[in-house]
Amino acid sequence: MRSKTICLILLFWIFSAGFAQAVTFPIPSLELNVQTATTPEEVAVVLEIIALLTVLALAPAILILMTPFTRLVVVFHFLRQALGTQSSPPNQVIIGLALFMTFFIIQPVAKEVYEQALNPYLERKMAFDEAFDQAQKPIRKFLLLNTREADVALFVKGADMKKPETRDDLSLLVLIPAYVISELKTAFIIGFVLYIPFLVIDMVVASVLLAMGMMMLPPVMISLPFKLMLFVLVDGWHLISGSLLKSFGV
Repeated sequence: MRSKTICLILLFWIFSAGFAQAVTFPIPSLELNVQTATTPEEVAVVLEIIALLTVLALAPAILILMTPFTRLVVVFHFLRQALGTQSSPPNQVIIGLALFMTFFIIQPVAKEVYEQALNPYLERKMAFDEAFDQAQKPIRKFLLLNTREADVALFVKGADMKKPETRDDLSLLVLIPAYVISELKTAFIIGFVLYIPFLVIDMVVASVLLAMGMMMLPPVMISLPFKLMLFVLVDGWHLISGSLLKSFGV
């Protein structure tokens, strides 16, 4: 065992040496150091880097709570429960479908943010604070379009803040949680509507089995093929996906 380990180390060293000799382009080195800032611009760059790292750390929460992802994934979960197929489609498929539909729906907003804020900032045509304000406008517009006024009023009252005169005066700290609970309510309403036809099939099958005296046979076993057949005949995935896209104005 020890001899095999030594041979493996030698082979790795030989191939590494050969690769190093075969490389003709320079390999850059990376140095990290901490120095005292001498100008305000250097401090500003450090603060921008910290802000960028903070945004990257919060990226999963931003993706889930500030996009259509919440409504989509909750509706697909209710659909699977209503069909009674247990773990089919699997969670990976549901999350993947919700994720790519989220990218499709949010694409116009992301394009507007890039054109009005990110690209001018990268080209040094706009300061960081101005770019941040410009990036909030399309995001705020999208959130307000899908948020109920009652939910916004709830968090404005809870924040003990002055009533905003216009929608543009709303802070994202108030708007984001209001948007989330609005999305959850909408998703639960859609889930309730999805349950109704499948619930009717379950009740009819259970009544027929009870009338035939077949009380020991699980109704789910009989109703599942009928629910799948109904879902396929009405082209359920196309119908639900199209309805979800239209609910966001796509």
